[in-house]
Amino acid sequence: MEGVKSENKARATQEFVPIEEIRDGTVILKSGGLRLVLISSSINFALKSEDEQTALLLQYQNFLNSLEFHIQIFVESRKLDIRPYLTVLEDLEKNQLNDLIKIQTREYIEFVRTFTENTNIMSKTFFVIIPYEPPVLEKSGGFLGRLLPGRGPDAPGNAQDKFEEYRSQLEQRASVVAQGLSRLGLRVVQLGTEELVELFFKIFNPGEAEAPQVGG
Repeated sequence: MEGVKSENKARATQEFVPIEEIRDGTVILKSGGLRLVLISSSINFALKSEDEQTALLLQYQNFLNSLEFHIQIFVESRKLDIRPYLTVLEDLEKNQLNDLIKIQTREYIEFVRTFTENTNIMSKTFFVIIPYEPPVLEKSGGFLGRLLPGRGPDAPGNAQDKFEEYRSQLEQRASVVAQGLSRLGLRVVQLGTEELVELFFKIFNPGEAEAPQVGG
């Protein structure tokens, strides 16, 4: 009975997840819409001079006004996981031959561990979500059902071509966004399938450490 309850709970949870599939770095929604996700660097606006701040605001305004489609900016705040850094330091300590440096490394490790335990240090990651909605006739005609395996009748030969066509539209939009943000001094990278799976796994499963592996 417990196994049945867990399965039903997992199934009920999945009903609230709007994602149908992640393919070729593209998020396919249950509604039939497609999404690409870019990860962006950030700028410390407070350290800029007043003139630089004004120039950045004007450039950002021009960037937004130049877009012929809407975008979504998502900021993920997550408590900084310092454990990988401490592991590196501990390895350095073990391999250190100088006793003085070995002691200093140990003291530094304890300082970092104590500081992070007593201080809520957050890391912020910036994402830009780029949408594309297939034509209404395509969606109402069952494009998603024809494209995905195991759903609806056998997919016609042009279903994959349609997907590639829509994905090409997304890629063009992503290029426009990347160029616009690069003019602001930001570095932008498009997330691939594995990165997307990891991102959404962490969003929907905040207590889990690792996302499931994506098959080749």
